[in-house]
Amino acid sequence: MNTRARISRKAGSFTESVIREMSRDAVKYGAVNLGQGFPDWAAPEDIKQKAMEAIAADHNQYAVTWGVKEFRDAIAKKTLWYLGLDIDPETEITVTCGSTEGMIAAMMATVDPLDEVIVFEPFYENYAPDAILSDATPRHVPLYRTDDGFVFDREELRAAFNERTRAIIICNPNNPTGKVYTRDELEFIAELCKEFDVLCFTDEIYEHIIYSGHADDDPFEHICMANIEGMRERTVVVNSLSKTYSVTGWRVGYCISPPDITSAIRKVHDFLTVGAANPLQHAGAYAMSLPPSYYDEVQAEYRRKRDFIVPVLREAGFHCDLPEGAYYVMTDISNFGFANDVEFTRHLIQEIGVAVVPGSSFYHEPSMGSQMVRFCFCKKDETLEAAAERLQKLKRG
Repeated sequence: MNTRARISRKAGSFTESVIREMSRDAVKYGAVNLGQGFPDWAAPEDIKQKAMEAIAADHNQYAVTWGVKEFRDAIAKKTLWYLGLDIDPETEITVTCGSTEGMIAAMMATVDPLDEVIVFEPFYENYAPDAILSDATPRHVPLYRTDDGFVFDREELRAAFNERTRAIIICNPNNPTGKVYTRDELEFIAELCKEFDVLCFTDEIYEHIIYSGHADDDPFEHICMANIEGMRERTVVVNSLSKTYSVTGWRVGYCISPPDITSAIRKVHDFLTVGAANPLQHAGAYAMSLPPSYYDEVQAEYRRKRDFIVPVLREAGFHCDLPEGAYYVMTDISNFGFANDVEFTRHLIQEIGVAVVPGSSFYHEPSMGSQMVRFCFCKKDETLEAAAERLQKLKRG
């Protein structure tokens, strides 16, 4: 008897999250979790207190679908201060259930079947499935590791643009490479977007976690694509409270976009999730009002952790560069003689006691990442020190 397939072609075309799987394995084998990118310390007490106060004040029912007005106003005010963008909280902001929902809502609101979406790789693992779930085709352009960090070939990128290209996704600072896009690179991408009438989805969740390519240099400047000439009207900025304020479990994010795109995102968002958690948005309004000194402290603390973990990894036998931003280190594992990254990751978790993410999960063709793994360093000092001690066993092995 013939039966219809019970699983859609969409769901069958990608795997479950490898990153979340590594966290489960870390628990199973008692490994130090340097895989999933969540801080293992307490969220700031004042931000938590504001959430508790909001619950006590009975902000516990549905908020306005596209976001609590106080929170949208705070986003607009902070965006003007930090990015210099004067946005209208009534027509250009949609509050979402994390940046993850923000990205998929933006894509579903703007991308049609048979469209192509350009994705730099290695990429955060959600982007290609987002394109597929939006009935689009992801088109991959590689980032190459060089002495100057990760870079893209401009001719390869130009060749990826065509009449079917609908959008390009940028993660800046980049997960998993730690790359920070330069103004020159962003201007080159912008010219292609304008030439081919393409949108840009820019994931800026690590906007305040930014350093430089060298230990003693001043931090790079964070440049938002919406600030590049001619890009304000074709850019969707995706962001979240998660990383900057150490509340990854709150799932409160937002999209900034032109009014017509915002209207479409709001409709998709409404039928995806209805709305983000009401009391946490009130706490988010407070978080957005924190002074510049808060962000300076965040940046300095992550830079200190970066400057601790990179020498540890190099001493253990990994090839890696200082990331320019975010809190990840993409490393080369070819020194260790394993057939592939999955085999090495299994060994690292089960025998060494440190969980990481296999590099192949960040590529559409697994072989491209078969000699790479990603470490995250958004962890307490004692967590990083425990990992450093265990990684010494690699040298003895």
